[in-house]
Amino acid sequence: MPIDRLADLADAATAPRLVVKVGSSLLVGPGGTVRGEWLDSLVRELAQARARGQEVIVVSSGAIALGAARLGLAKGGRGSLADAQAAAAVGQIALASLWAERLAAHDIPAAQLLVTLEDLEDRRRYLNAAATLARLLKAGAIPVINENDSVATAEIRFGDNDRLAARVAQAASAHAIVLLSDVDGLYDRDPKDPAAQRLARVEGVTDEVHAMATGASSSGMGSGGMTSKLQAAEIAERAGIALAIVNGTHTAPLARGLSGEGIGTLFLPRRRDGARKAWLGGRQRMHGVLVVDPGCAAALGRGGSLLATGITAVEGDFGRGDPVAVRDGDGRTLAQGLAEYTAAEIERIKGRRSEEIEALLGYAPRAAVIHRDQLVLL
Repeated sequence: MPIDRLADLADAATAPRLVVKVGSSLLVGPGGTVRGEWLDSLVRELAQARARGQEVIVVSSGAIALGAARLGLAKGGRGSLADAQAAAAVGQIALASLWAERLAAHDIPAAQLLVTLEDLEDRRRYLNAAATLARLLKAGAIPVINENDSVATAEIRFGDNDRLAARVAQAASAHAIVLLSDVDGLYDRDPKDPAAQRLARVEGVTDEVHAMATGASSSGMGSGGMTSKLQAAEIAERAGIALAIVNGTHTAPLARGLSGEGIGTLFLPRRRDGARKAWLGGRQRMHGVLVVDPGCAAALGRGGSLLATGITAVEGDFGRGDPVAVRDGDGRTLAQGLAEYTAAEIERIKGRRSEEIEALLGYAPRAAVIHRDQLVLL
């Protein structure tokens, strides 16, 4: 049965595996105090979801906020990278305890997974994470996942748990994601504007939808905003996963957001890529850029491979097998894929036809610079 409305996310028949993302400002109040009554209500809802046959994964922020309060660090622990990492190291213990104790009260074991960007960008590590999640769910546990902020730096971090939740959902083959936010959903303009209208349903994230978003987090505590949630929806839709943004500030937020009347925004995917292409399309970090001419861009849109003849410029220093973005002459990102040549080799053969490449490189050319099987359109 396909997901068609918010209430379907609370139905084991339509959403047998659900990812729920909890932000820092929902879990931790001013001064680093835990919003215990609110958390108890959410855990009861997760236990109810389990009882009706749904498997649940939690992606939970809050470690830095909790750790900063315990260490007495200024700016909520975000004054410097060293402060954030120290706060995360202390706070993650507290965060895991919060979830473990409350889930145990419902006879549900909790499991902790800490990941960095590279854990879900590297194909082998991604598959290992997927296998671990599958085994934990089969064993009856609720995995509680967070970014490993105690070791992650700007180069190897997601930066927000919205996109992390989408990548976890991909790895876990989840059917739906619920992002608990501090607003009722996506509005057609700044929700502070009295004329703003909430969108109940969005079918595919387009440029027009992106234009409605603001990148700011109203709480000042978290690292995400509506922009990151839309990026999460894009990642989810490539795997055919529905995503909902609902207001998590209320007690029992899932009941309010996923009731028959449903208060939130439901994003329905327009596509469903295969597992490998969904993983590839959800990658955050590219090692380089290939700029292509209009004819090449059109051929890619028709499902073709990327050939050297259509490449006009090469940016970055990357090796064979590294992920690269494909852009047109106006800077729009069209696709991303795995390069069959190094950046230096592509620089030598760009704009050349296949019959010229062997003489330039000294060996028989590969079928394409990026084969269509290793390429995903964005």
